This record gives sequence, structure tokens and C-alpha cells, in this order.
Amino acid sequence: MKRFLQKTALSYKKHVEALNIVFCSDAYLLNINQQHLSHDYYTDIISFDLSEKRGILQAEIYISIDRVKDNAKTLGTPFYQELHRVIFHGLLHLLGYKDKQASDQKKMRKAEDDLLSKYFG
Repeated sequence: MKRFLQKTALSYKKHVEALNIVFCSDAYLLNINQQHLSHDYYTDIISFDLSEKRGILQAEIYISIDRVKDNAKTLGTPFYQELHRVIFHGLLHLLGYKDKQASDQKKMRKAEDDLLSKYFG
């Protein structure tokens, strides 16, 4: 996984210097969402870009395992697949992808699907 994420970032002209992925509970991520983003709702992932130099990626990704489990069940997909999708989603945010608008969501989903296909080959 580490090598795949590094290779993916390099394809976007970013070198991964530090990428910490923190797996946590809904409650923990809700607190982060409230404290740092002023959002009062559950989410599956939050990415923080801590980079100080252009082209060098330093970041943290927080993932709620509770949300990933629920999403996998709701979507009828295996947990491991949904977990990988969420990890890739976080990386894509750090590489510049957005997902607030419907058109951006389509681009994000396509990029996630492409990465899943490449990873699981």
C-alpha cells in the first residue's frame, strides 16, 4: 500500500515525505470535524495537508472505521474494498481533487475506481 500511494502521488508530481493514516472511531472523527472544520456531522475521512514545500507531500488522513464498515454494508461491498476506496479518496484530496460539486464527485469517483482497478489489478 505504501509503495502504491507513493507511486500514485509521484504520477501527480508529488513526493510523499510523510503520510500518516490514523484509523479511529466515529466519535473521534466527529470531534476533529467539529474542532477543525466546524462541521457537526459524521464523516468517513478527513485529510489534512501539512505540506510546507511545493511538490513535497506531508499529510495526515483520519479514517473512521465505524463509517467505513457502515458504508460497506450499505453499498454491499466488501469492507476491504471500501477501506481502500476511502484511503484513495483521502490521497486524491491531497492531490487536488474536490468533491463538493456533482461534476467534481464524478471525477473523484472515476479516479477512485481507476486506483482500485490498478491496486487490485
